[in-house]
Amino acid sequence: MSYTPYNAPLLSGLLGDAEVTQHFTVRAEIAAMLRFEAALADAEACEDVIPRDAAEAIETACASFEPDIGAIGEATARDGVVVPELIRQLRAHVGEPHGKHVHFGSTSQDVIDTSFVLRMKGVVELLESRLMELRAALGDVETRFGGNEMMARTRMQAALPFAAANRIRGWNAPLGHHLDRLTALRPRVFALQCGGAIGTLDKLGGKGGAVSARLAKALGLRDPDRQWQTDRSGIADLAHWLSLVTGSLGKMGQDIALMAQNEIGEIKLSGGGGSSAMAHKQNPVKAETLVTLARFNAVQLSGIHQSMVHEQERSGAAWTLEWMLMPQMAVATGAALRTAAQLVSEIERIGAAG
Repeated sequence: MSYTPYNAPLLSGLLGDAEVTQHFTVRAEIAAMLRFEAALADAEACEDVIPRDAAEAIETACASFEPDIGAIGEATARDGVVVPELIRQLRAHVGEPHGKHVHFGSTSQDVIDTSFVLRMKGVVELLESRLMELRAALGDVETRFGGNEMMARTRMQAALPFAAANRIRGWNAPLGHHLDRLTALRPRVFALQCGGAIGTLDKLGGKGGAVSARLAKALGLRDPDRQWQTDRSGIADLAHWLSLVTGSLGKMGQDIALMAQNEIGEIKLSGGGGSSAMAHKQNPVKAETLVTLARFNAVQLSGIHQSMVHEQERSGAAWTLEWMLMPQMAVATGAALRTAAQLVSEIERIGAAG
């Protein structure tokens, strides 16, 4: 078994998501970092912090730069972050006399956090689109089967008959709430990180605020009123949202798995998983996978809450834990939405026609 299922040859089809995973590749991460450095140089030139010809040289170099990934990996084992070696290579690529202006006044955390936010912005847009599509698909299922009768169950025991629409709406309504939450979540999460060595942009003198504002606008991010280098509550809010989405999908998956039991037969699916020993079986694999991904994200969420505990003005330990957990939660959410859409498309009947 591979150490991670998300890009493993055997498990990625079940638990991974290619579209989300591409935002966490080395190429995507480096590209976002170079985007930050090019925009930083331009913003600083606009405020006369560095020469305009230096900014143009840096922007041109960022567009053609091919880093030595192996050397960056070796240096990261020593430095704990990828940025020092990346910047060393980029400065050499820019050359004299402008190389010294690369990354001026910035720090590793500015590059890493902003790169992450830029990539997560694309991920969330993808997840939002899938949520809306899933809501529409569930609405169609309700139109087709909502009038059918089925048994409501409390504590897994038969309670009273009701229309299938009630259970379908129980799956769909929380997804709408999660979409609504994004309105408040976006400005908290998609904010620039640009604080310099200790969060004060002291090396830019009195021009730090103006540079930050220009940089945020260029990258399509919010310019925060203060730097969030040790305030990880926005990241935790995002992780919470990811876990809420997978939790709601897990509830739907659990319901469908129970409804699909032979003795219950309250749902008919066009597809199912096979058994190596019992050819007659159609296992509700997609429904089970939704449960697994929900539980996975619920577990990772506690780790993100641990990563909020930063000591003083920057933590290496807490920050590194965040890098380990957030990509996995994002891919799990993408996989859950992809799987849920496939599962809903396979519904041929819910309940019994009156």
